[in-house]
Amino acid sequence: MNKAQLIEAVANDAKMTKAEAKRALEAVITAITKALGKGERVALVGFGSFSVSKRAARKGRNPQNGKEIKIPAKKVVKFKAGAELGKKVK
Repeated sequence: MNKAQLIEAVANDAKMTKAEAKRALEAVITAITKALGKGERVALVGFGSFSVSKRAARKGRNPQNGKEIKIPAKKVVKFKAGAELGKKVK
């Protein structure tokens, strides 16, 4: 499902226009993005939680020539599915 299909599904389920659903979805994405940018955890009960974690610097290999390279440390976003979501996916 892509963003346009998600907007259409939200519009149908919530009985709203596609424009309203698009604004609502974009507002949710913006709120989650801002919270993660501040290092906060976002928990949606029954769905899952988003969090930011630090990945340490490490050594890797260039697959083209096999030479060792340094991979810098960075922050990554993690998602952990909630129990209800896990049950519905099975």
